[in-house]
Amino acid sequence: MRLLSVEGLTKRFQIHQLRREVPAFDSLSFELSGGEFKLVSGPNGAGKSTLLRCLYRSYLPTSGKAIYCSRLGTIDLARAADEDIALLRRQEIGYVSQFLRPRPRVSALELVAEPLVHAGKSRDAALRDAGESLEAFGLKPELWNAYPTTFSGGEQQKVNLARALIRPNHLLLLDEPTASLDATARLALADRLDELKAQGVGILGVFHHPEDVGELVDSRIEIAPLESTNVAYEPEARPA
Repeated sequence: MRLLSVEGLTKRFQIHQLRREVPAFDSLSFELSGGEFKLVSGPNGAGKSTLLRCLYRSYLPTSGKAIYCSRLGTIDLARAADEDIALLRRQEIGYVSQFLRPRPRVSALELVAEPLVHAGKSRDAALRDAGESLEAFGLKPELWNAYPTTFSGGEQQKVNLARALIRPNHLLLLDEPTASLDATARLALADRLDELKAQGVGILGVFHHPEDVGELVDSRIEIAPLESTNVAYEPEARPA
């Protein structure tokens, strides 16, 4: 089943200080099916992470379409209202970066359990599943009730992944999730992604070490760096 159809997606950044437009990628098109894993490849600065952020709508695309088949109907992620994007993030679209921004005074166990509680699972059952997820990623049980704000970068990333992957999404966007992980955690991530694929989750991923998930990848999206074709522009005049 086709899950996502990207048509002519373009992103340009306006650098007001320099009065220039800097292209990230131009007229990008591809399709993603449920249960398919596409690896996003390209050199540094080609726009790989920018693509994921445009689909998650952290960035607003400059032009193009990203037609997503949600459980509630078809929607264009490039033009959808912020309220609809917020709902999709809570219920269907997951995003994992290499950075965790934990809330203060919330334990690792509670943080990981939250998506299950919000989905209607009892708190006790959610905490039990959260512990199993943290254990799978190699976080020591003595740290489960501590605050992730006090953790190392690698430990924070284990919490980040455990939280993001504890409940299956419809679409999963992975932006360098293994950057600070040890070998045990990378293996646990590959095992969990294999499970999610089998459950029909569509996955787009950027990996610094693609060999971590090489056996799971079905196809690649190659993004080539754009030539230096920055276009000068004049910012709109402010009203007097």
